[in-house]
Amino acid sequence: MNYKLEILQSEDKNVLVLSSENVIHEKRVELDENSDLNQFPLIKQLFFLPFIKSVTLDKHLLIIEKLDFLNWEEVQDDVIEQIENYLNKGGVIYSGNMNAITIYAESTPNPSVMKFVCNKRLVNVSHEFKKIDETEHCNIAKALFHHDFISEVYIDLNFISITIKEDYSWENHTMEIREFILSFIKDGNELIDSKVDKAKSTNKAVEVKNLDEISLKISELIETQIKPAVASDGGNILFQSYDKNTQEVNVILQGACSGCPSSTITLKSGIETMLKNELPGKISNVIAING
Repeated sequence: MNYKLEILQSEDKNVLVLSSENVIHEKRVELDENSDLNQFPLIKQLFFLPFIKSVTLDKHLLIIEKLDFLNWEEVQDDVIEQIENYLNKGGVIYSGNMNAITIYAESTPNPSVMKFVCNKRLVNVSHEFKKIDETEHCNIAKALFHHDFISEVYIDLNFISITIKEDYSWENHTMEIREFILSFIKDGNELIDSKVDKAKSTNKAVEVKNLDEISLKISELIETQIKPAVASDGGNILFQSYDKNTQEVNVILQGACSGCPSSTITLKSGIETMLKNELPGKISNVIAING
């Protein structure tokens, strides 16, 4: 496994956000000098640096906070090189028991959606199911729809976001679904047809290659700058189209983002603003379509 870290923009000058195509750690964990670092050898090594204040591991992200007596520009290249060298020589991030399957529930900005996170990869590409008739090739989604309070299922990499029907409350069903998903996986059931999962991943790669220059840039920005943050909230955003005449961008919202009360604010104040800044004079409006 080859690790290559990319710096993502951070509003906090003391925080260095690094992104990797490889999963850094399946479950978000925040560590400081008072944490038990014996199972985190990489982080333990980082804390030998006198300016490190805290380190957060979150899926594909490594977030490092420094003390305020130097600038990241002075040391970030050396820190990144140290981390990459450590990982690419076989060093491990976490040395605990990763064989044990765990599932934990996480609330999302959408009160109707609960996110269930696994410490193992579930699929290679996202899949969304609005009804049981769409689940022919996904056993776990089909099984979940047999619970009469579930209305939608969204699966991505290592989590499942589930939408509950209006007349029900997650307060009464979170533990039930968490245990159901855990048992389903532990019993060795096939989650999704691997051929379907692979084919969708391949088709996605082909579609990206066929985009025009502006569309390709928008797609890349969504994938690298927006999607990780959206995924942390149990949702997904997909680039659908760009109209060079109207300069409008159409995106598809899935999972917790679909129908979320705060999605419009996020779309306008976050996504649209970012695209306009990155592509000045090329973006007029971003329109969201619920998946």
